Amino acid sequence: MQTFLIIWIGQVVSLFGSKLTEFALGFWILEQTYQETGTISQFALTILLIYLPKVIISPVAGVLIDRWNRRYAMILSDSVSGIITLVVMLLVFTGKLQVWHIYVAVTINSAFGAFQLPAYLAAIAQLVPKENFSRANGMVQASSGAAKIAAPFVAGLLMKMFGIEAVLFIDLTTFVVALITLLGVRFPNHKRASHRKTKIIEQIVNETLSAWNYIVARTSLLKLLSFIAISYFTTGMLEVVLWPLLYKPDSTTELGSVLSIGGFGMLLGSILMTVWNGPKYLVKTIIIFVGIQGIIILLSGLKISIIVVGIGVFCYLFSLPIIVSCNQTIWQRKIPPRLQGRIFALQQTIERSLAICAYLLAGPLVDRVLNPLMNENGFLAHSIGKIIGTGLGQGIALLLILLGLVNLVAAAIAWRQPRLQKLEKELPDLGKSNFKFEQFDLTEHHNSEYHLHKSN
Repeated sequence: MQTFLIIWIGQVVSLFGSKLTEFALGFWILEQTYQETGTISQFALTILLIYLPKVIISPVAGVLIDRWNRRYAMILSDSVSGIITLVVMLLVFTGKLQVWHIYVAVTINSAFGAFQLPAYLAAIAQLVPKENFSRANGMVQASSGAAKIAAPFVAGLLMKMFGIEAVLFIDLTTFVVALITLLGVRFPNHKRASHRKTKIIEQIVNETLSAWNYIVARTSLLKLLSFIAISYFTTGMLEVVLWPLLYKPDSTTELGSVLSIGGFGMLLGSILMTVWNGPKYLVKTIIIFVGIQGIIILLSGLKISIIVVGIGVFCYLFSLPIIVSCNQTIWQRKIPPRLQGRIFALQQTIERSLAICAYLLAGPLVDRVLNPLMNENGFLAHSIGKIIGTGLGQGIALLLILLGLVNLVAAAIAWRQPRLQKLEKELPDLGKSNFKFEQFDLTEHHNSEYHLHKSN
């Protein structure tokens, strides 16, 4: 637990710096594009490039994480992120930064970031006793919540007083702190599965497929994965539309304040999970809070204002760490440690894939469909428009209402899935059951890497 705490502190500092830069670059792109064109597609493209390379590379990264020392994987990711930040900072100082530079920077950063989260989560199972998994996951979420509180507000002030250069310099310093903490600790060795001497590409493909087959062979896990993926779709849409919804020229402190309020909600949810150490019924808790998020989004869409949106963001992000921590605790309890790197990476890929779809759809959907429908002379102006209003930005309000309904319908369907409800009983926790896993040759058995046998 001491080693995990040291690593966690370093990652808290690093994440704070990353969130500073995320806010600064996001606002910079809005100034360059949304202010001139009134469309959100280029901003949506930036968010897409933040996540798409990570989704594509994550399955391969997961296989490599199971082979490597997980500390090295985290060092690699932090090192590349620091170099990228340095390059962007030099471009800013020389006055040569352009939008396409940011596209390239976030793409490279995302590709190497694919190693970070699976290695971090897999390290929890190596370092922390099983009874403290929920608490450790709550701490991970708390670090994200703390960064979301302080970073937007601080970044807004720094940009107003000193410009984007100050934000990038602080971010670079935080990466150094994270690297020092990782270099100063050691991870215990984890048992690696033996591998046949085959070509590396074949091994990576086989082991990635084995992670997928492992999930498919357990229907309840597959249903949980599908349900959580819908939540990621909703969150992905919100990531794209929230900033343009609140954007005004030279409004860095106002936008930063609303985002910080949301971050405070996320921190409170994370602290709750850390102190509480998780509910008794994890699946039911996930379904309930996804439904609550749907109600929050629906109500926010009915009345767009800074106060309403601020309260909505607070409540939505308060629910998020509870959902994520409960979900991740289930996977950590049910997946053998030697498979966690590849399965967590694949899990992340699938969950983020629907978020990728959201990033692709959000811009065109708002710009070409919903905004025209909600114009003063639009098709819905005299129906829904009488309830939520018409004009620029009301297309986003309509989208919020639709997303809220999607969450509520998904939660209602999930609640009526008996296999999903019984997941925690049907699948035994590792080390607590009379089951064991035996490895076998994937080239001869294509349905799964592991058979589940009853012990004698």
